[in-house]
Amino acid sequence: MIEFWLAMKSLHEAATAEEIKARIGKLGPANQRQWGKMDAAQALAHCSIGMETATGDKKLPRMFLGRILGPMVKSKMLGEEPLRRDSPTAKVLIVQDQRDLNAEQARLCKLVDRFCVAGPGGCTTHPHTFFGALTPEEWARLMYKHLDHHLRQFGV
Repeated sequence: MIEFWLAMKSLHEAATAEEIKARIGKLGPANQRQWGKMDAAQALAHCSIGMETATGDKKLPRMFLGRILGPMVKSKMLGEEPLRRDSPTAKVLIVQDQRDLNAEQARLCKLVDRFCVAGPGGCTTHPHTFFGALTPEEWARLMYKHLDHHLRQFGV
């Protein structure tokens, strides 16, 4: 199991956090979404909500469907494959109001730094809304994959 986690990127690794922040910094108004409905600022705000969930700042309720399907798809979501386009998301995580791109970039970078510096002890013990209980390593992997997914959505 140790080899499995060593081969995968994690937001607990400083180099990975720096890579993600550099990609966030490259996102600009010219970057058009390649899938989905949110614009770049909304997608970053959506990612910040995910990070706030991982740190325990937000405690979202478990989804009924997640209680049934979550355990079955959790290992696939945490695997080496990137998240697929148009992956479903919980309605509470969808951002529909207009956001300021620069403000959302700063907010998300600050959360990435905080998550990385805090390490495993900074992860919530509250269950994920869909997947249920996650270890700190699983949170770090999932948060990396989620951020990577939305940055790829805008070509960065």
